[in-house]
Amino acid sequence: MKRALITGITGQDGPYLAAHLISLGYQVFGLVRGHDNPKLRGVREIVPDIEFVGGDLLDHVSLIRAVEQAAPDELYNLAAISAVPISWQQSELVSQINGLGVWRLLEALRITGRTRTRFFQASSAEVFGDVDRCPQDESTPIRPRNPYGIAKLYAHEVVRNYRDHFGMFAVNGILYPHESLRRSEEFVTRKITRAAARIKLGMQKELGIGNLQAQRDWGYAPDYVRAYHLMLQHDMPEDFVIGSGVMHTIEDVLRIAFSRVGLDWCEYVKVDPRFYRKPEQFPMRSDAGKAREKLGWEPRVTVEQMIQMMVDYDLNDLAGEGSAPVPGGLVESIA
Repeated sequence: MKRALITGITGQDGPYLAAHLISLGYQVFGLVRGHDNPKLRGVREIVPDIEFVGGDLLDHVSLIRAVEQAAPDELYNLAAISAVPISWQQSELVSQINGLGVWRLLEALRITGRTRTRFFQASSAEVFGDVDRCPQDESTPIRPRNPYGIAKLYAHEVVRNYRDHFGMFAVNGILYPHESLRRSEEFVTRKITRAAARIKLGMQKELGIGNLQAQRDWGYAPDYVRAYHLMLQHDMPEDFVIGSGVMHTIEDVLRIAFSRVGLDWCEYVKVDPRFYRKPEQFPMRSDAGKAREKLGWEPRVTVEQMIQMMVDYDLNDLAGEGSAPVPGGLVESIA
């Protein structure tokens, strides 16, 4: 039985990855900071067979102990402060967790003699930053433009250096935005689906939104965690861009979400300049051709299907018909 250690187990991707690995016969450990973490109950409801180990990406000694306890064949680092705007407000903390935290994990593997453990780093398309081409692939120049991207770039390069210098099987998944039923409302997709449900139920009157024509390459989180696993089963340690390659606007998401509840989004959405962001010169769109060719990976769920699932869940949750973070049927769909 293979053993896997997952950091960021209480985030969006962690439980999906844990469920996927357990379905493949893995023994899965989740790294948690403090066993009184209020999110642990929700994770246990989704993935009852998971085991938790204590550890903190800010504390090197705790990571060494966690690695010794879990003795993982594979380590997936999904932990990060993931909201880009927060990185401008708490840039030092973001650098410590998103950047140096990855170095601490790799050092923990080296110090404990587990250099044969395969390591996955959840990198980000934000490392590309101010892109000069569309779409982007593994050869796209890297030049981040915010503290989040800078911290992710540090981690990205640490992974490559440990791979080259120590011969470790360490890889970066360069991830484009991906959503799910577990997405929080600080992200625009969930803000929209939650608002559509609330408006339908008479709990909200309107929704303020920024640039309706802003575009994103969105995907479905359970699809993406399959790619994480495939990257660690590959013959050689290589970095891969993971994305849908399909662009959608904010207006597209509004149309899909409000149509799902039988409403015309135009009647409820107000454009609010406070939410505008500086537009990119070139769209951030992925070219995941390498992952398709070498890993046999393809996304299975479309953005329209994903948004509809999110709206359905929000309707049930707000109406008091469900309170679990993820309905059971969705977890099985990624196995």
